Amino acid sequence: MSAPPEDDRVRCGWVQSGSPLYLDYHDYEWGRPVRDPAALFERVSLEAFQSGLSWLVILRKRENFRRAFAEFDVEAVARFTDKDVARLLDDPGIVRNRAKIEATIANARATLDLDSTDLAELLWSFAPPSRPRPADLSAVPAVTPESTAMARELKRRGFRFVGPTTAYALMQATGMVDDHVQACWVPPVAV
Repeated sequence: MSAPPEDDRVRCGWVQSGSPLYLDYHDYEWGRPVRDPAALFERVSLEAFQSGLSWLVILRKRENFRRAFAEFDVEAVARFTDKDVARLLDDPGIVRNRAKIEATIANARATLDLDSTDLAELLWSFAPPSRPRPADLSAVPAVTPESTAMARELKRRGFRFVGPTTAYALMQATGMVDDHVQACWVPPVAV
C-alpha cells in the first residue's frame, strides 16, 4: 500500500508531508508490532544509524543499508571483518560513520550471544502495558523507565548505540508502544 504524496488524512505531527516514502513509513510501518528477530535486528541497526540524523535520511538509504549489511542477516553481519568496515566506510549509499558501523557488527555478535532468549523476546520483555494514545506530540516522551531499562540491559549484553532515547524510538517504531496521536488516521493495532 502506498499513500498518495498529499491527501487530507490527519497524521502525527512529526511526519514530513510531500515525501511518499515518509508517508508510507508512518501510515503502514511505524507503530506496527514487529516480532521477527531478523526484522528487529534491522530496526535496532537503523535506529542506531539514525541517531543525530533525520529519519528521512535513513529511509532514503534503507535499501542501501540492507544491501551493505547482508540484508541484516545477523550471522553474516557478525562475521564482518575490518575489511568489511573499510568497504562500508567507502559506501556512499549508507551513513558512513565508523562508530555506528562497528556498533552494528558488535550488535550482531551480541545478538548471537544471547543465551536462552532471542532478540524479540528480549526486546519485547520491556514493552510497557498498553495505554491510551497521546493527545498530541507534547504528550509523547523521549525516554521512559522501560526504555531506560531496555538500554541498560542491552548495554550489559554488549550492544552499542542503544541509549534510552534510541531504545524508546525503537519501541515506538516496532509497536511496543502506540504513540500515534489520537487524531491520527492510522487505526490502533492489537499487540
